[in-house]
This record gives sequence, structure tokens and C-alpha cells, in this order.
Amino acid sequence: MTRRRTILACAAAGLTVVGPAAQPAAARPAPTASVRLLALNDFHGNLEPPSGSSGRAIDENGDTVLAGGASYIAAHLKQLRNRDTLTVAQGDLIGASPLISAAYHDEPSVQFMGDIGVTASAVGNHEFDEGYQELLRIQNGGCHPVDGCSPEGRWRGAKFDYLAANVLLAKEHDRPAMKPWTIRRVNGVRVGFIGVVTKTTPSIVTAEGIKGLEFDDEVAAANRAARELKRRHVRAMVLLVHEGDQVQAGTRPDQCGTVPGAGSRIAQEADPEIDMVLSGHTHQQYLCSVEDPNGQPRLFSSGSSFGRVITEVNLKVNRRTGDIVRSSVNADNHVVTRDVPPDPATEKFVQTWKDRVSTIADKPIGKITADLTRAPSPAGETALGDVIADAQLAGTKDLGAQVALMNPGGVRTDLTYAASGSEGDGVVTYGEAFAVQPFSNVMGVTSLTGAQLDALLEQQWTSAGEKILQPSASLRFTIDRTRPVGDRVSAITIDGAPADPSATYKVAANNFLLGGGDGFTVFTEGQDQVLGAIDLDTFVAYFNAQGTIAPPPLTRISGQ
Repeated sequence: MTRRRTILACAAAGLTVVGPAAQPAAARPAPTASVRLLALNDFHGNLEPPSGSSGRAIDENGDTVLAGGASYIAAHLKQLRNRDTLTVAQGDLIGASPLISAAYHDEPSVQFMGDIGVTASAVGNHEFDEGYQELLRIQNGGCHPVDGCSPEGRWRGAKFDYLAANVLLAKEHDRPAMKPWTIRRVNGVRVGFIGVVTKTTPSIVTAEGIKGLEFDDEVAAANRAARELKRRHVRAMVLLVHEGDQVQAGTRPDQCGTVPGAGSRIAQEADPEIDMVLSGHTHQQYLCSVEDPNGQPRLFSSGSSFGRVITEVNLKVNRRTGDIVRSSVNADNHVVTRDVPPDPATEKFVQTWKDRVSTIADKPIGKITADLTRAPSPAGETALGDVIADAQLAGTKDLGAQVALMNPGGVRTDLTYAASGSEGDGVVTYGEAFAVQPFSNVMGVTSLTGAQLDALLEQQWTSAGEKILQPSASLRFTIDRTRPVGDRVSAITIDGAPADPSATYKVAANNFLLGGGDGFTVFTEGQDQVLGAIDLDTFVAYFNAQGTIAPPPLTRISGQ
């Protein structure tokens, strides 16, 4: 059992006022009802135990341990659950998923979440990876409109409610596109759950997938939902928010250690009627206490990612008022260690889907001579990013592309030389390539002037941080971080010649970038856009054509 860390001041224990006419204690109903919440966030379809850094966690002692995997999540949940438990989630349960889940449009992961008792989840930005209509199918059921039914048969829909109070239909500004809140009854009391997703979603998902939707401010939407719950006489309220903070390096699961950001803003500003804020999105672990607008303490938590941490929250609800007793709230982040026996039923479930996808996943596509990683040079260039950009350029040459640019956030894992299965060292399988590029973005080519290309590269720095685009071998440039934002890029060359500000160049990128994703809005100014193959297909085709690939020298971006 992990150490319990009390987040809010404990209620005074054992103090009972007994008057002359008081009934015997045994005859009086308990004035409060005990409730336990178990929460997960950012699972991203990791049914199998995640590998590499994605499968490691810092535990309560500061040690690094192996963590995650569906069968271990199920085992830990069984240990933590009692009769008064509700299980919830904070979004990104699906999307950017390993092939075992993504090959079947994440139906296996959503089924797993229902099987372990998740009753409500905030929508995450990655729930929109395949578009709003596909998310509705995942919620409500039915077979995929293109790929048909999975080997499991007709999809019955999620067993839990996806909540998105701040996702609105653009033509009906006050009408939510999905359910904004839900009410659950446990131990004789009602608890309301509100879900919101980061309002930055339009800048980090493909524009076509969220066409017709608006993303309102998280606090404004949460407050509207809180007022509606209050009108329905629900006073115990929990906000599930797919937005969070970053933490200081080495933060243990039960520490706060946050760097205040978008998550803590929501946690501090949300309606005082909301009793706690369970968050996600940033893949961090923390347990914090913040003050609500009335100056009262409020829990603000997050449980890492990939199923490595389960957040346990214990609380009491006043049976007379229906409100959560804030002083009773205590929380504990439990690392999902792999030193417990895995849940047999879940193990069998995962193996079934692993067997179904194995013929696709295990197919070799090429070889590498050494690790291709996302480790950046001082300028921000990575070997794997370079190879992907080269593959994208090769795959769009027939569309006229001269250079290609890849967003670093779309490169999800490394390609390692050491074999992870029976394929042999240096062999790259389709499943491994999919893990690197799981989004099924469409490649495209647009026309930008040299001046626009310069302006685009200057957008690698924003108030939200730095995102260095990975260039194909045909494009080189220099950066100088000591200069002001907007004037950091120089010496742009294309095929060895200086870029002419007035000339037009054909630039390849995925449709996420072409739609202005990650803040690269200059892409939307491009002309004569044409679309081509899926990004993963160009990656696989490049490996097939090259046979064996060595890590390229990191010389395309110079400077620091």
C-alpha cells in the first residue's frame, strides 16, 4: 500500500456533540456518505505495457520503476476499489495509440475502459484525431464507415459518458456538441461530473476533424455546467479537465511541484461550487491544493500518462446538503507498478487483440544501422525527424515538392536498433513505424514564397514555447535564440541555393501543419494546395526503397 498524503486539512475526527435528548449513536443515520474516486488520464491506447521512457515512472520514494499496462491497471484498480467507488478519466484515452488499439480505431481501448468501470471521462484533444463524427461513433456505437466492423463485431459504443462542456456547435453557439455533464449516484448521494477540454484544441488537431465546432473557455463552460447542476440540486461537483500544468523535474507522484499554467488557472478560477479539479493533458503527476474564488482549498491533481498512475480521492458528502465536505478530501497518486500479478481476464483480452494485429505489426519494412531517436542537437534537430522529413519529401516529389517540414510533436517514439521482438536487431517493423507516426495524417504540398517560408520558420517560437520543425535534406537554415522572437532565422537555403524572398517554393507537410496546427499559421497562406498519401505510407515506402537507413548527421539546422 502506498503512502497516503492528505491534500486538504483533515476534518476533526471523533468529535460528537451529544445533548440530553440525543439518540444513541447507533440509531442515528451517518451524517456523511463516504465516496472514493479513482481516476486515469492520457491512456493513449496503451493496452500493452509501454516500453522505454513511456513505461517508467518515479514512485513515492523517488525511485524509477516500470509502470503501466492494461492488465496491471486492472489489478491495481481491484485492490483500490471499494463498494463506494466511482472510476473516471480526464481525456486522451484514445488517439496517438499503439497499433494494437489504433488498427481498430481504438475500439479495444474504449472497451477496456468500460470493462474496468470508467463511468465518465472528459474529452481530450486526441479524441478528435479521427474527427468529431468518429468520436460520436465511438460514443454511440456502429461500425466504422470505411473499414467496417472489427473482428469483435458491431461496435456497441462506450460504456461511459464522454463529457465536453466547452465544445459547442458553431451554428448554435450555446448548444454543446456532446454531453457537458453527468450525474452519478453512489452510497446514497449524487455526484455531478463536468468535462472540459483544452481550449487550444483547434491549434493542435487537424482542422477538418473539428469543422463546425467551437472551443469555449474552459472556466466559462465549467461554470455554466455547475449552475445547471445546482439547478438540479446537485451540490457535489467534480471537474474533469483535459488541461494541466508542467512540473519541476523529479516531482514524485504525491508532490505538487507544478509550474503554474493553464491547468492551475482553471483550478483557481472555476466556480466555487466545484469541489475539486482532476486534470490531464500535460502527462505529469501531481497532487496540489489551490484556492477557489472564495479562498477555500480545492484539490488539483493529475495522474501522469499511459496508465502509469491511478489517482485515488477519498471524500465525504454531507447527506443533508448534498455537498462535499472539503476538509474531508484526501488524495493519493498510486504508481501502477508491475510487481503485482496482472489481471488474468485483462491479460487474455489484450492478447486477443495482439494476436489479431500481429500479422500487420510484425511485417518488416526495412533496417536501421543504429538508433533513430528524437534526441535533439543544440539547434533542435533530430535524426528521426530528419528521416521522416526525407521520407515525406520523397513521397510528395510527384506533387512537385522541393522541401518538407515535420512537426516534432508528431514524432511519438524512437526507433531502436535492439530488437523488441523476434524480428532481429536493426529490423524495423510496420508496428514500430506506426508507433512513430500513429495519426494517419494526409501529406500535402502548398506553394509559399521565400518570404513566407522565412515567416513560417520564425513561428517556431511562441509564448507557448519552442517547436523546431524538422527539415528535409534539401532545406537548411540557421537559428539564433539570442535574437528577439520573430528575427531568429537566417541563411535559408533550398538545394544549396539561398532562398529568394520573392520566389515560390513547393513545401510538403502533413495536413495538421497545413491547417495551421501548432501555431504555424503561415501554412494557411499557401496557394495551390494538393493532397497526397497518408504520412505513415510515405514513411513505410521510404524504408522499402532505401532498404537500410543510417542516422543522418544533424547539420541541417545550425546555430543554437
